[in-house]
Amino acid sequence: MTFQYNGININITRQGNGEPVFLLHGWGCTGEIFKHINDVLSTAYTTYSFDFPGFGASQEPTSVWGVEEYTCMVEQFAKTHGIERPALMGHSFGGRVSIVYASRNEVSRVVLVDAAGIKPKRPFKYYWKVYTFKAMKWMCNTFLPKAKAQAIIDKRRKGAGSSDYNNASPMMRAILSKVVNEDLKHLMPAIKAPTLLFWGNMDTATPLSDAKTMEKLIPDAGLVVAHGTGHFSFLENPGLFTAVIKNFFKID
Repeated sequence: MTFQYNGININITRQGNGEPVFLLHGWGCTGEIFKHINDVLSTAYTTYSFDFPGFGASQEPTSVWGVEEYTCMVEQFAKTHGIERPALMGHSFGGRVSIVYASRNEVSRVVLVDAAGIKPKRPFKYYWKVYTFKAMKWMCNTFLPKAKAQAIIDKRRKGAGSSDYNNASPMMRAILSKVVNEDLKHLMPAIKAPTLLFWGNMDTATPLSDAKTMEKLIPDAGLVVAHGTGHFSFLENPGLFTAVIKNFFKID
């Protein structure tokens, strides 16, 4: 199904029958990443698997969105289709959206999988790299011809940026730069629904310490650690994830 929001088309896959579950993917992925668990959930629930704007079959935003704008899109989809008290499952960036949504809307339950939402503590080296890049960019744009300046900036960016950043379009780069710096800890105590945290103990993108912080801040939260897995723990140990989800969603 296609949902139009602020002039852009958003792809959402509906599957199954029953109470609603929103599946919200991480950065650089699509709703297809939940295929296995979607097949499990849809035996008892109606699932809505989103391609976030800028990913999969959904169009890019026409302005620089933050987590707020992505959350408003999901809220408008729920309102338009009369969906109340959905369950939420968010991986990585989808966890950010789930946290904001659940902090101000009634939901039945929340699953945060290797979720983002806590601003990382960065070493001095990180800030040195960021600010020297900004200074270099300013100097190139100020003193060099436009084409030469852009070539130097692009070369430096490819050598220093993350793969997510380098593979993104200019608009999605701007969005990524905005969302990765949003700290959502202040919203976590407002999440009242039962919340499952599923985490890989070897996750370096959103470390296990983030999960432990979330467990403390969210009033009704429990943590399951998938040992030997990283940032995609639900794919790396699908057997454990499926068993935990069946129990949490009360699926026989």
